[in-house]
Amino acid sequence: MDRLRRALLLSPLALAVPAGAVRAETYPSKPIRFVVPWPAGGVADTVARVVADKLSERLGQRLIVENKPGAAGNIGMAQVAAAPADGYTLVLTPTGNLTVNQSLFKNLQFDTARDFLPLTLLATVPNVLVVGKSLPVKSVTELVAYAKANPGKLSFASPGAGSGAHLAGELLKADAGIDMLHVPYTGIAPAMNDVVGERVSMMFLGISSALPQINAGALKPLAIAALQRSPQLPDVPLVADAGFPGFDVTSWYGIAVRSGTPPEIVDRLYREIAEVLKLPDVKERFAGMGVEPGALSPAAFGDLVRSESRKWGDIIKRADIKIE
Repeated sequence: MDRLRRALLLSPLALAVPAGAVRAETYPSKPIRFVVPWPAGGVADTVARVVADKLSERLGQRLIVENKPGAAGNIGMAQVAAAPADGYTLVLTPTGNLTVNQSLFKNLQFDTARDFLPLTLLATVPNVLVVGKSLPVKSVTELVAYAKANPGKLSFASPGAGSGAHLAGELLKADAGIDMLHVPYTGIAPAMNDVVGERVSMMFLGISSALPQINAGALKPLAIAALQRSPQLPDVPLVADAGFPGFDVTSWYGIAVRSGTPPEIVDRLYREIAEVLKLPDVKERFAGMGVEPGALSPAAFGDLVRSESRKWGDIIKRADIKIE
């Protein structure tokens, strides 16, 4: 009988159970590490923690959020790039970490396209082009005309070289064929304050950051830098409406895993996250931060990452933006 049992256990039929099926059934069997390559307390951190709480409930395992800030997110990304490709390490990825930094930084310890698999989109953040209240323009068309009539007079602020606001300004310069001076700061608040104080002409800002100043009359919104109008500023047109079709500098947050993570685990994570983003209380939390939830399949998210990587890589090259 013992020999018979051993023979049955080792038979081709017993060994024919696909490894993927076993992984899908047993995953996750331990806590999952969720790396946020930015400081605690910001939008990226809050988005990650909202999703982590709900995903933990659905998976039956803790998601441990770890903040690993530094070097524009590159420190945390490097740690995830060195982790096993087993689905037990996730990383929260703002736009720049997957689409910009590979072109911007010359000595990264990882290769974004090689080392990371885009898992899904979590949320988008529309940006709005704002100007100081005294600048004599009311639209992007008037802004472009003013810039051409006053070469070298306009400037645009950003929270730092290579930031989304910087690249958005460079994209507008290139598309409109105008000359503007980039003025980098060390964060969003000081940059916005100098636009409010009219020491700098304009800035691309996330709507949640811009709304209080817009409502107070301290900033004028000229256009939404996305492909759809914003329900928060329904009367503000798109930059694309001014003759720049496809102009889109929407910021977003997504999740990536190590390349080589088993596809059945990737699929499980995507399906569970997509359900989390449908929850009313998650939508409410996101709305309070000015972000809009929206999942994309791994394939669709990968297409978005590749497309935006090409777009921003081209802008970085044309504008000769370098960060050592």
